[in-house]
Amino acid sequence: MMITAFTVLFYLGMNLEPRNAVAAGTPPIPTLWAEPGSVVTKGQSVTIWCNGTQDAQEYNLCKKENSKACKTQTLLEPGNKANFSISFMTEYHAGSYYCYYYNPAGSSGYSNILEMVVTGFYSKPNISAMPSSLVTSGGNVTLQCSSHQGYGRYVLTKEGEENVSWNQDSQKQPNGHFMALFPVGPVTSKHRWAFRCYGYYKRTSQVWSVSSDTLQLLFSDSDSQDRTVENIIRMVVAVLVLVVLGILLFEAQNSQKTSQDAVRR
Repeated sequence: MMITAFTVLFYLGMNLEPRNAVAAGTPPIPTLWAEPGSVVTKGQSVTIWCNGTQDAQEYNLCKKENSKACKTQTLLEPGNKANFSISFMTEYHAGSYYCYYYNPAGSSGYSNILEMVVTGFYSKPNISAMPSSLVTSGGNVTLQCSSHQGYGRYVLTKEGEENVSWNQDSQKQPNGHFMALFPVGPVTSKHRWAFRCYGYYKRTSQVWSVSSDTLQLLFSDSDSQDRTVENIIRMVVAVLVLVVLGILLFEAQNSQKTSQDAVRR
């Protein structure tokens, strides 16, 4: 019985070890990102990075829309990442990208999907705030993107925060314009709130218009007023302190002069 049990365990171990070795040798899934960002103005350059493992020998960058047209980069020495440069961004470079790599263990799985967007096409939309761009801290505001172009959707972006954006379908108005409304808030005076919007057609969702002008929200609230009052109070107190010090100094000088006159007499 002891020999039989040992034999069974031995064969089980022999059968399990290769499977564990295969699992352990599977290359990790790579990560994909773009620098300076994934939203690029027409004509500008961008670099797409694929990050794998230190022993990777070949990297492949593919577009989801045309997986047969992959770009391959074979490294002279194994390395954990490769870059693919686009020197002049056009609408043909917009799309959904993914990458994978090969190392001695084989091929990795596909990376995350990277959506590359090109802007600068079509006319710029208008942006406005309702009821006004003058808002109260802690309140809400509705931003409106509109254009005479028949954009199917609008994108609202917040300046300074690349990954902060909102999408809305547009609605045709009686005046023939296409408009979308974006509720935003609560907004506070502690941060800068500046926005732009883009329009695009649904059939080409990664090709955007020229950006709108920047709309910055301005604050007129009790917090700002309180700070203003506090600053005024500080200034008044400082002036009073200077006046009191001046009076004391003046009295001290007069007292000293009186003493000197009394001594001379």
